[in-house]
Amino acid sequence: MTGSQAYIDDVDFNIAVIAMPLQIANPAVVGKVERLARVTGLSKTAAVERAVDQLLRELEGAAEPAACMRALLAQLDRIPDRADAFDPLPWGEAGLPE
Repeated sequence: MTGSQAYIDDVDFNIAVIAMPLQIANPAVVGKVERLARVTGLSKTAAVERAVDQLLRELEGAAEPAACMRALLAQLDRIPDRADAFDPLPWGEAGLPE
């Protein structure tokens, strides 16, 4: 909700502007929203909000190279270490190669 200020007889009022509800007329999209809500356990509104927020983050972050690098590094951090991995460098206690 967004608001605006109004003054009536020297009294300050904050008037909220309520947006109209979103109506989706495409049955395929409605089905996808219902499926997303069911899979996530969220309400349809919450599922749509989360999906829109995620897409906005991706699109807004895509313009910033540092954000792209952070996203890539976060993905790499999620890759588990292999127990049988070979590392040719000996590493010291400070985390630097010796």
